[in-house]
Amino acid sequence: METINFLLDRPVSLIIVLAIGALIGATVERTLEGFDREKRKAYWRGRNSGKGFGKGSGKGKGVASAPRKEPEAQRADLAADQLKTVMAARFTPRPLLNRPEAAVFSALDKAVIARNPGWQVMAQVSLGEFLASPDKDAFFAINSKRVDFALMDDKACVRHVIEYQGTGHHQDGGAAAARDAVKKEALRKAGIGYHEVVAGHTTPGELRALVEKLVAPTAVPARGGRAA
Repeated sequence: METINFLLDRPVSLIIVLAIGALIGATVERTLEGFDREKRKAYWRGRNSGKGFGKGSGKGKGVASAPRKEPEAQRADLAADQLKTVMAARFTPRPLLNRPEAAVFSALDKAVIARNPGWQVMAQVSLGEFLASPDKDAFFAINSKRVDFALMDDKACVRHVIEYQGTGHHQDGGAAAARDAVKKEALRKAGIGYHEVVAGHTTPGELRALVEKLVAPTAVPARGGRAA
């Protein structure tokens, strides 16, 4: 009470105290808003990294357990944040493959079609698109990692992976080798072959020989018109 009377007797001191209180209140409000914004961003990042996650996804990909349901209002809020970010940004097209990768893709595609037209070569495919795991952490560890080329059979199943190792692939302090080790182990456990094409070392003839080894040939029709 004495403090209040003291401030009332000194209007300038009262104004200073009120201003300080308002500043503190505004700071706390901005901090809470920042926490809420960070929470939404973290959820957004989790949604992006978990593409294909969930037993109930339309393609049956990802981990076996169902994702946690989020309130519809929160999902709409996240979508609005994404739209604002995209609207404020500038986008330009860029090649999916660099020049050496494009040359390998062209040669690989021709060799695969010549061997078996039912097979296809896919470029820059995320592992989460064709691998699944009941372990959520393990799935998230490989979900966004990509392979250079995937050989897909006539049943739309990836059977082999081919990685193009350019001249600077292993010049990042071992990070590329560590990423490759993760991909190799996941592919090995899934029964999918892993093969490397090294820049300056793999000739077109060697690439064709590799395709002939990996891709099942087109079935030769037997007598009477039936496939053997």
